[in-house]
Amino acid sequence: MSSTQTQVAIIGAGPAGLMAAEVLAQGGAAVTVYDAMPSAGRKLLMAGRGGLNLTHSEPLPAFLARYAEAMPNLKAAIDAFPPQALRDWSEALGQPTFVGSSGRVFPKAFKASPLLRAWLRRLDSQGVQLGLRHRWTGWDDNGRLLFQTPDGQREIEATATVLALGGASWPRLGSDGAWAETLAAKGVTISMLRPANSGFTIAWSDIFRDRFEGQPLKGVALTSGAHSVRGEAIITRTGIEGGAIYALSADLREAILSAGKATLHVALRPDLAIEELTARLSASKGKQSQSNFLRKAAHLSPVAIGLLQEAAKTTGVALASLSPANLARLINAVPIELNGVAPIARAISTAGGIAFDELDADSMIRRLPGVFAAGEMLDWEAPTGGYLLQASFATGAAAGRGVLKWLDRWMGIA
Repeated sequence: MSSTQTQVAIIGAGPAGLMAAEVLAQGGAAVTVYDAMPSAGRKLLMAGRGGLNLTHSEPLPAFLARYAEAMPNLKAAIDAFPPQALRDWSEALGQPTFVGSSGRVFPKAFKASPLLRAWLRRLDSQGVQLGLRHRWTGWDDNGRLLFQTPDGQREIEATATVLALGGASWPRLGSDGAWAETLAAKGVTISMLRPANSGFTIAWSDIFRDRFEGQPLKGVALTSGAHSVRGEAIITRTGIEGGAIYALSADLREAILSAGKATLHVALRPDLAIEELTARLSASKGKQSQSNFLRKAAHLSPVAIGLLQEAAKTTGVALASLSPANLARLINAVPIELNGVAPIARAISTAGGIAFDELDADSMIRRLPGVFAAGEMLDWEAPTGGYLLQASFATGAAAGRGVLKWLDRWMGIA
């Protein structure tokens, strides 16, 4: 067993942890960032695999509204480090940004790796140390941080600690949610960790599953309760996922947790009014099969027709027996019963975490003086579109500022 000291220990080398490290280093603190993985920023690299969506360009009031119930708890952090500040920060690292057609903001390089490399170089120049392959396991009886390393257990004595361990999605990248049990044992209230921006399970028929697995439903509108979104969804072997699904995932998840199931309605031709769709379906079918007729009259893709047929099987009604008006209504409100939530390990992000009531205004855990928390560990969730990273960066910066105040107020060494 080895024992060392550091002024500030940050646990978690993701966006929140590294941003806290930068704020602290700029404030003159000596910082060491610990992470269980062999390298820093692995989840950031994964987020940038299809293009790093840093933030969103919409006006700040609309932006903040995306955080729903958590908005009042995140507002101060995001006001202090808003989307434009994140874009300026990226540009200062040599990675200017651009606004895509959807309003999402990306680095011009479109990748996470150049940004991460530049960031780590700057942190190194500021004196930030990295302690990799260090898996945090809690505290010893003297309040020292305990880490499991390839060389055995280590004890670290820190004046202040920032916890930025992420949620429980993508555990192979280090975010396994094991911290929840450790903090709960200290009396910290933890809202149950749940999948966010996740897919859902559906009892597809074998025929539908085998034929359409991996096929996209494009240009559809999805409705859950009072909420509707336009976009795309992907048929999976066990259910459905995709951007439009993720936008409704919080409502659908809570419905399933409450009732064991949820009904999603899919509008396959949301751009057509029922009257126009009815008129098209009133044309003579002639000798065409039902599938060919739907393909030509309603311009439905094979997977969309398959989805209609799945719904017909569930209700026991043959599509061919429906009147044009009823068929039109079904096409733009296909009911799909979701019977479960995809595992949290496959989710893009995590809902739940440390209750905001457990934190003071400076991001410190009230029950654990000198211990601060940031990022996905906190009890918030947001849709994809740049909102996840923005809040992670902003809460990391807020925790860093909180630690500086703590050191100044109580220790007199910052």
